Order: sequence, then C-alpha cells, then structure tokens
Amino acid sequence: MRPEDIRELNRRQPFQPYRIYITGGKTYEIYHPDQLLVLRSRLVIGVGGDNNIPDGTEHISLIHIVRIEELSEDSKAYETPSR
Repeated sequence: MRPEDIRELNRRQPFQPYRIYITGGKTYEIYHPDQLLVLRSRLVIGVGGDNNIPDGTEHISLIHIVRIEELSEDSKAYETPSR
C-alpha cells in the first residue's frame, strides 16, 4: 500500500474511523487522525492509554498491511476533551 493512499484516508473530512489489518492477523483501529503518523515506508500508530492519549507506539512496515476497512458509523470515535 502506498503511503499517499493512507495519508489521504487519514485526512478525509469528515474523518471516518478505520481498521488496519496486517500480516499475522493483528489489527489496529484508528479512531482519530492524530493517532497515526504516515512515513515513507511505515506507519507509527499510537496505542493503549486513555483520555485520548496513547501510552505508546507501534511501528508497522507498509509491506505488512493486508487491507484497510472503514468501521461502521456506530463505532465510537475519540471524544474531544472538555476544557
């Protein structure tokens, strides 16, 4: 998969949450565009945590992405914290 394709999906307005499938069967749900950084040959995905702040990151080589699918409209997206 090309990094440009993933970046375009991640910048879509309004944002639609999606799931990334990688080799080995692992999946990552992306609920907010800030959860993902697209680099030339890999993705950096924010994982874990609460209050919309990840505890860590995982680096995924683009060659390991099997497919990406949009999540249903009722999937819970990150909520904007109150100020």
